[in-house]
Amino acid sequence: MIEVRNLFKDYDGNLVLNDVSVKFEPGKCNLIIGRSGSGKTVLLKSIVGLIDVDNGEIWYDGQKFSHMGTPDRQEIWKEMGMLFQGAALFDSLTVEENVMFPLDMLTSQTGAEKLDRVNFCLERVRVSGSNRLYPSELSGGMRKRVAIARAISMNPRYLFCDEPNSGLDPETGIVIDNLIKELTEDFNMTTIVNSHDMNSVLEIGDFVVFIHEGRKRWEGTRKEILNTENEALNKFVFATNMARQIKQP
Repeated sequence: MIEVRNLFKDYDGNLVLNDVSVKFEPGKCNLIIGRSGSGKTVLLKSIVGLIDVDNGEIWYDGQKFSHMGTPDRQEIWKEMGMLFQGAALFDSLTVEENVMFPLDMLTSQTGAEKLDRVNFCLERVRVSGSNRLYPSELSGGMRKRVAIARAISMNPRYLFCDEPNSGLDPETGIVIDNLIKELTEDFNMTTIVNSHDMNSVLEIGDFVVFIHEGRKRWEGTRKEILNTENEALNKFVFATNMARQIKQP
């Protein structure tokens, strides 16, 4: 479990995070949603340690991550998997080399052991046989699958996804959502997804937290979100659905 307690973050007098507290449980897809500039990206970056908060605490399974030095944080970082917006694969590396990259950097496994893990991960995301291809030879959906394979290569306890459906058509986005949910449940990971896509919320949102103007304004399940009386959340949901309809041909 990841627990955030009373987080504050100020940028030049602008309170980007204002007393945010929330718990993210393992085996669930936990979604952070909100408008651009709401503070959701700062929250996600704070949780993984890319940003230091001004006040508050971040706990990983009983360990106070926010007050650790770099050496202790590195031990937790090794247990994190990251799926970046746009996949962020290395263009000059093959699929196999991309997925193997964390294993080369962070383990002392033999070449055969690393290759076995790479092949397992590629099979798990259903892109077996793509080892020798380069990112430029893959479709957008396949690139995301390979990025997920890389994210789980270290068998992480925690998985973080930043806008995983960015740049994908709705049908492919649903496939990626379902894959993330499937892996989360199978490996009992604590998964946090940063998203503004209501399709993702309704497909995989076991737990959803809505950030608005730096504050946590609502939390609940994907079923509860459709019946909320929270005005700011309803405006967000309505605006998101309208934008999707406008984009559809």
